[in-house]
Amino acid sequence: MRILVTGATGYIGGRLVPRLLEAGHEVRVIVRDPARLRDVPWAGDVEVVQGDLANPGEVRSAVEGVEVLYYLVHSMSGKGDFEAVERHVATTVATAARDAGVARVVYLGGLHPDGPLSRHLASRKEVGDILLASGVPTAALQAGVVIGSGSASFEMIRHLTEVLPYMPAPKWVRNYIQPIAVRDVLHYLIGAASLPPEVNRAFDIGGPDVLRYGQMMNGYAVEAGLKQRPIASLPVLTPYLASQWVNLVTPIPRSLAVPIISSLQYDAVVGESDIDELIPPPEGGLTRYRTAVRYALAKMREGEVETSWRNGAVEGAPSDPLPTDPQWSGATVFTDLREVESDAEPEDLWRIVESIGGDNGWYSLPMAWAARGLLDKLVGGVGLRRGRRHPEMLAPGDALDFWRVEQLDRGRFLRLRAEMKVPGRAWLEFTVEPREGGGSRLQQRAIFFPSGLGGRLYWFAILPFHGVIFAGMAASMAAKAAASKVDEKVTER
Repeated sequence: MRILVTGATGYIGGRLVPRLLEAGHEVRVIVRDPARLRDVPWAGDVEVVQGDLANPGEVRSAVEGVEVLYYLVHSMSGKGDFEAVERHVATTVATAARDAGVARVVYLGGLHPDGPLSRHLASRKEVGDILLASGVPTAALQAGVVIGSGSASFEMIRHLTEVLPYMPAPKWVRNYIQPIAVRDVLHYLIGAASLPPEVNRAFDIGGPDVLRYGQMMNGYAVEAGLKQRPIASLPVLTPYLASQWVNLVTPIPRSLAVPIISSLQYDAVVGESDIDELIPPPEGGLTRYRTAVRYALAKMREGEVETSWRNGAVEGAPSDPLPTDPQWSGATVFTDLREVESDAEPEDLWRIVESIGGDNGWYSLPMAWAARGLLDKLVGGVGLRRGRRHPEMLAPGDALDFWRVEQLDRGRFLRLRAEMKVPGRAWLEFTVEPREGGGSRLQQRAIFFPSGLGGRLYWFAILPFHGVIFAGMAASMAAKAAASKVDEKVTER
């Protein structure tokens, strides 16, 4: 079938597309920034359409000739009237799908009880209702906590369990939840494309285990080889306070923790299993919770995390690319330029550059970087512990601690855009070039566009630290590349 996938750069969409291709479907994706798909393994096998789902004309072009449309987008912003934005986008897509004669819409929403809901759960339900009323046969799959390597829910469970030996927790740790493995979510999504045309309804989907949230945390502890954690339910921890707590002790930023936690205020248990009459469970049955945790941990150990919550857009973070140099004239721009030479070959130096950050660190004053990450967390930023998806490879759009990969010319150039909270816009660039006569040269440039007086004061306040941190970082990277080359030669001998 000819299929359009929205949200292809997201956690679920990025895993669904290659599986649709494996099933023999012809896939088109609509994205605002095609550069984010440039290094994705399946990018050359799909039709990439640049467009914004809020733009009716661009959506109409994207759905032309499509038989099945996957709606996998949802705003995690909690500011402003995000419900109105969600409503507008869903209505725009639904109208375009109906007018284009799309045969099936498949939507992934949230598992929820009847009655009052959090803003985010209510918005996801409303989107499903809009699609179901569109006139296009729609399957609205409703899932609860998704367990898989890189999922935000799994990462929250993992870090809360690993960081805290004793767990003071909100009362929602006693709520019942029916988690589902990401592989089973994908199974139902793929199967939904072939549902009969008369099927137009919502379906609950969930795994075989119904657990309290606290049991999920201790189930993770067992699979990770940790002691089970004593958990105390404290009614004084409101959703807001709990989100601040999660923001501080896990890599999950406050902007993402708020909607996740607000959704945990309710029991999230499957009310019906009608989907199994139309899409049989996978061979061997649905994945048990602890088995899903085991799979996720294995993927992390092997560096095979396909997609991650880290790569989603960060609310309030700068998203505009670095202006070209000629446009800097007339603007206040501060730069810090460092150049160092190395006896290592360019490809060896580049390996060090591309593996920077995450567990590999930043090669200079780790305590200073950790302090900056903690400060960013305290003011609601993403912090340094967001890490990276792959330990050695980067791709445009990847999150890298509190940076975002804006441009990557593998082997030569890397540009990172700051997503930490700063009074202005900031970038960090690395350029690797061959040195005449052998070896290589590393150019490292920090760029800062200050915002008002506060931005200027900020730059001059941290200038002394830059002299140590940036100089040390460039020198250490060059030295590590040279040392790695020496170690390789010794090993060969």
